Amino acid sequence: MKRKSIAMLLVLTMAASMFAGCGSTGTKDSAGSDSAASTETGKSDTASSDGSVYYLNFKPEQDQQWQDLAAAYTDETGVPVTVVTAASGTYESTLKSEMAKKDAPTLFQVNGPVGLASWDDYCLDLSDTDLYSHVKSDDFVLKSGDAVKGIAYVIETYGLIYNKTVLNAYCKMDGAKVSSVDEINSFDKLKAVADDIQSRLADVSAAANDEAGSDIYELEGAFTSAGMDSSSDWRFKTHLANLPIYYEYQKDGITDTKAIKGTYLDNYRNIWDLYINNGTCDAKQLSKKTGDDAVAEFTTEQAVFYQNGTWAYGDIADIGNDNLGMLPIYIGAPGEEKQGLCTGTENYWCVNKNASKEDIQLKPPILADEMQKEEMNLVKTPLMDYVNTAALEFITGKRDLDKDWDAYVKDCENKGSQKYVDEANEIYQDTKDLLK
Repeated sequence: MKRKSIAMLLVLTMAASMFAGCGSTGTKDSAGSDSAASTETGKSDTASSDGSVYYLNFKPEQDQQWQDLAAAYTDETGVPVTVVTAASGTYESTLKSEMAKKDAPTLFQVNGPVGLASWDDYCLDLSDTDLYSHVKSDDFVLKSGDAVKGIAYVIETYGLIYNKTVLNAYCKMDGAKVSSVDEINSFDKLKAVADDIQSRLADVSAAANDEAGSDIYELEGAFTSAGMDSSSDWRFKTHLANLPIYYEYQKDGITDTKAIKGTYLDNYRNIWDLYINNGTCDAKQLSKKTGDDAVAEFTTEQAVFYQNGTWAYGDIADIGNDNLGMLPIYIGAPGEEKQGLCTGTENYWCVNKNASKEDIQLKPPILADEMQKEEMNLVKTPLMDYVNTAALEFITGKRDLDKDWDAYVKDCENKGSQKYVDEANEIYQDTKDLLK
């Protein structure tokens, strides 16, 4: 549950900055579809402008948090906020529909350079905004020429999630291809392990049950089903496809190209074949298999490996933190034994440049004097460096969430986190008093 708290804390922090940058009043219709959810709030006496915020949210798993945040923000500021959440797999079509309406989204998102290519003409240049001034590296922005058109709002990690009980039990079996999970550091090792597990599913299940002192393990495959339904296929069409493209870019020393050469497409095919030949179902059934099917197979102990990312934690958390691990996705590329988990973003916030000036108002009316700003920055810079580093260490497993959390909180306090929060609250309250 702590992981959910961490993720929500990061989201709320960034979202508060974004909402604070868009001023408000007005109302907004929800998406013309029963697959979208929306929340709309009214105006109070503390409103400081005549606009409103309409955010078209990409992540269904975070809809309720956004609705709660929108209501809390309106209660605090008087700014009406509507959040519409597109159903999974329908964001692009929903965005096209909403952008065609008179009251189009103020905030929306694009998925990396490909998404920006479609929506560049709608994206406000954020170069001179207060929001962009807080970005620590342009690695987290999307640019069109020199114009900043999108800012990343979530950093995520993906790989091969695995069941620790099963894999550890397998490693102790006679004839196991590895004696420790740490030895799985290449495609060849991963393939040897997966093929071996698939060849003796009943024996591995029995070993896992002995390890756990239970009878819950009945493996149907080394990997969950690699479903080609739209709720699942993006895991392989985008995330898995990133690996061969990454290694090609690295080999050629480039960061962009109009067309790939396909240097590592055979590697891509090999990892895909490994998935479907060692999965929970016959490959002929994959066209109808869904993302929910894969989740169910993993959480009911039918499979050892499940390709997905940190965003899926809520779906699989019931099997217990101590039972969850994650390996890099190995495809047989040179030097992959040094590879880590895939970490980054494809989710960027954009502001609709065609929205009204009142809606776009990006600089929040937070009135801090130069001395206050300087004092806060002295705390903020080292504190956020530490928080960002620690977050990655928790994600990658270098730090244990249960064992190291209290020490992490203590370190934040020692670095002035409470002082920073107190100062920010004082400035915020002074600003509210002035705007009444």
